[in-house]
Amino acid sequence: MVAVLLLVGVAGAGCGDGAGRARSDALARQRLHWSRCPAPGEGEEGAGTPAPGPPWECATLRAPLDHADPGGGTIDLALIRARATDRTRRIGSLVFNFGGPGGSGVAALPALATDFPQLRTRYDLVSLDPRGVGRSGGVRCLDDRDLDAYHAADATPDDAAETRALEARERAYAAGCARRSGAVLAHVGTRDAARDLDLVRRVLGDRALHYFGVSYGTELGATYAHLYPRRVGRTVFDAVVDPGQDPVGAALGQARGFQRALENYLRACPAEAADCLTEREIVALLRRLDRRALPGSDGRSLTQSLASDGIAQALYAKDFWEYLTQGLRAAADGDGTVLLALSDLMNGRGQRGGYSTLQSALTAVTCADHRQRYTAADVRARLPAFRAASPVFGAYLAWGLLQCRHWPTAGARDTPEVSAPGAAPILVVGTTGDPATPYEGTRGMVRALGEGVGVELTYRGEGHGAYHGGSACVRRTVDAYLLTGAVPRGGTVCR
Repeated sequence: MVAVLLLVGVAGAGCGDGAGRARSDALARQRLHWSRCPAPGEGEEGAGTPAPGPPWECATLRAPLDHADPGGGTIDLALIRARATDRTRRIGSLVFNFGGPGGSGVAALPALATDFPQLRTRYDLVSLDPRGVGRSGGVRCLDDRDLDAYHAADATPDDAAETRALEARERAYAAGCARRSGAVLAHVGTRDAARDLDLVRRVLGDRALHYFGVSYGTELGATYAHLYPRRVGRTVFDAVVDPGQDPVGAALGQARGFQRALENYLRACPAEAADCLTEREIVALLRRLDRRALPGSDGRSLTQSLASDGIAQALYAKDFWEYLTQGLRAAADGDGTVLLALSDLMNGRGQRGGYSTLQSALTAVTCADHRQRYTAADVRARLPAFRAASPVFGAYLAWGLLQCRHWPTAGARDTPEVSAPGAAPILVVGTTGDPATPYEGTRGMVRALGEGVGVELTYRGEGHGAYHGGSACVRRTVDAYLLTGAVPRGGTVCR
């Protein structure tokens, strides 16, 4: 991403030849053919669950595979929508991205739509599988059996041999991605996805993009605002990514965030309660699992890595805390079934063993975005800081920095550029107990967007995302902004 003064040159890149400009104009004029949505299959997010709520329509949008070369190949993007109920007062389309990167909007929007009854009165609710995700050229790297082994393997090496084994797995994973999805890997970055959003806006017929981004969706929305500040409509960022953090800073922030969320959970689950484990007992449990896995379901075992995934998954929402208590107690008693089920949610594994593209797309987008390629020596040098940030999650998140070490394509930048001078106000919502996008990132985003753009709203609560966190204040404030344009006072606090 580049400075605003260069934006005109960037926006026109690749369109200088007549064929490229003609293809770009043709894609912007394409008509979408909406029809009833197909049922998801095993290996897709939302598989096996009917779409609740309103009638859902799906369509396919053709986008340039390479926005710098619109005259070249194309990629099909899967869209979903529910039309506004009050057609006479319709504002336009409200486009959602629920995060990841790697999350399927086609699956997530129907699952969450019951939370948006007021918004649907005046907006068509729209989402999509971003490029590289799900039905939009979804990145796949290994088959399901190999993914079972990959996610279960030791992710926190204790010696040189375990470190070599981890690096070999990451090398094989990257090679599998190149072999199965090589054509799209260089074109799945956030900047590519932001340009797709503008094509979506044009094809839907909206003069401005009205947008609701959650988690990684805030980075995507901020990248859009940087590229197209004058096309920003009513926009909400919830569970905000800190754009000033490189991968080390982001992972260290997550270590602190998950540790804080775990401590909040433990305070709500006092140690004297019969089913509650202390932090020391959780650390001891993970150490035991490093030596010996526990039996789970369907002949599978709970390893240290899968338990770490399961504990983290349960901290994303306060509603999951009871399952965390059950899972930790059961594991302490020798049964890994509950934590294994939670880890499957984190890793996108379906009940019949098929994997969605969730984690593979997350890696692909991350490695396309970030140019850093960390080595095992880099990780070892940072381990003390990570362990100090979180005795439970620190080492696990530190070693995760190796994910792009052997990636077959280069990354784009060190940190995202999101400055958006001249953009309409963007409501930036942060939750004080958010584990995955710690609250500190909220003000970082407000500062980075620039003077007069970001408007901060704080939710003093738990979980990843405020709008779905149960606060009537947050819901009321966000709905009022999106429906009437009423911008709240910056620094407003909800509980």
